[in-house]
Amino acid sequence: MTTTAKAGHFRLYRVRLAGALLGMLAVFAVSPALAEELAIYAGKLFDSESGELLEDRTIHVADGRIESVQKGFARRDREQLVDLRDYTVLPGLMDMHTHLAYEYGPRTYMETFTWNDADYTLRAVDTARRTLEAGFTTVRDLGDHGNVTISLRNAIDSGTVPGPRIFTAGKSIATTGGHADPTNGYRHDLMGRPGPAEGVINGPIDAREAVRQRYKDGADVIKITATGGVLSVAKSGQNPQFMADELEAIVATAKDYGYTVAVHAHGKEGMDRAIRAGVDSIEHGTYMDGETMELMKRNGTWYVPTLVAGEWVTQKAALDGFFPEMVRAKAATIGPQIQKTFAEAYRRGVKIAFGTDSGVSRHGDNAREFNLMVAAGMTPADALRSATWNAADLLDMQDELGSVSAGRRADIIAVAGNPLEDISEMRRVRFVMKDGEVIVAAD
Repeated sequence: MTTTAKAGHFRLYRVRLAGALLGMLAVFAVSPALAEELAIYAGKLFDSESGELLEDRTIHVADGRIESVQKGFARRDREQLVDLRDYTVLPGLMDMHTHLAYEYGPRTYMETFTWNDADYTLRAVDTARRTLEAGFTTVRDLGDHGNVTISLRNAIDSGTVPGPRIFTAGKSIATTGGHADPTNGYRHDLMGRPGPAEGVINGPIDAREAVRQRYKDGADVIKITATGGVLSVAKSGQNPQFMADELEAIVATAKDYGYTVAVHAHGKEGMDRAIRAGVDSIEHGTYMDGETMELMKRNGTWYVPTLVAGEWVTQKAALDGFFPEMVRAKAATIGPQIQKTFAEAYRRGVKIAFGTDSGVSRHGDNAREFNLMVAAGMTPADALRSATWNAADLLDMQDELGSVSAGRRADIIAVAGNPLEDISEMRRVRFVMKDGEVIVAAD
C-alpha cells in the first residue's frame, strides 16, 4: 500500500470510528433512562416476606426503584406499561456463593499456568451476563483470580458491561497448604511463599494484614477457607485449617472495616471454631451435626448449602480422568453428603440463604439449586425466600433488595407458571429487570 493510500485508509478509519462513537452516544442519549416511569401488571406476585402469592398487582417503578405496589391493574398516564398479567412475578434472585471468574472443566488445573488475568476477566464478563439473564440480579462472589471480580463489579455498576450486582471477596483467605492456597499442587520451585497479599496467612498478625489488604483492594466481604476442600490438590477435604486465634483476628479485623465473613467449611471442627469466632455464614457445611446446627442457631449464623455443587462433583467423580485422583476421592465422598446435611439443617430451623458455588457447576444454571432444595424437603416458598428475603438479610440489604415493595431497587423477574406448584419454573425465567432496566423482555 502506498503512503497516500495508507493516509486515505487511516482517514476513512477515523471517519468510521467517529461515526461509531457518535452512534453510541446517540444510543445512550435515547435509550430508556432510570428516570423512566413504568407500570408492571403482575398476574401473580410472590411476597418474599410472607412466602405467599398475591393476585393482580400493579408495581409502579420510577428512577430504578419501586415506588409503590397496589391491588388491581392501574397505569398512570405518564407510565409505560410492562404487561406480565400472564406471569408470576418475583423479586430478582440472589445467589450468595458464586465464582464468576471460574467455570470448572477438565483443563481447569492447567489454566493457572496458561491463562492471564485478562482471560479470567473475559470469562467473568460472559458468566456475569449468563447469571443475570437467568434471573439472578445480585450475587456474592466468594473467591476469584487477580481480583477480577472487583473490576467486574465496577464495570457493571458503571454500565460498561451487563451483569448482576456483585458483592465480592476478591481473593479468599487460606492458610499455607490449605484450601485456596493458590500454589497447592505446584512443584517445589514454583510454590514460593505466598503471604497475606496473596490470601495465605499463618498467625493472627498475617490474618489482620490479609483483611486489611482486601479492604485496600476494594473487596465487599471477607471469605476464608476454614477447612479442607474438594477441588484443591490437597489430601484432606475436611480437616480444620485455621487456629482459633487466627479466626478471632480475622473476625475482629473484619468487623472494624464493616465486613461480614463467609466461611468455606466441610468438617465439623473447623466449622465449630469459625462459628464460635463470630463469622456470619457457613458455606457447604457438609459434616455439620446437630450440635453444630444448634451452635449456628444460638449465634445467628447463616447456612449457604451449595447443593448443586455437591451434585456436580458427585457426577464428575464417576468419570475416569475428569479429576486428579486425589480430588476424585474427595468429590466421591463429600459430594453426596451435602444434600442430607441440608435436609437436617432445614428441619432443625437453621437460617438458610441460597447459594450454588456456581463456577464449580455452570453459570446460568444456578436455579437448579431450587430443585435440589425442594427434593430435600424444603417448601417451594421457603426455597424462594432463601434466594430473596433471606439473602437480602444476610447482606444486610433488606431496605434495598430481596422484595417487591416500596423503596426497594426495581430488581424484578417473572416466570410463566406457578413456582409454588412446580419449582422447576425457576429454571425458565422469562423476564428480567435490574434497577428498572429491562434485561430480558417477556415473549
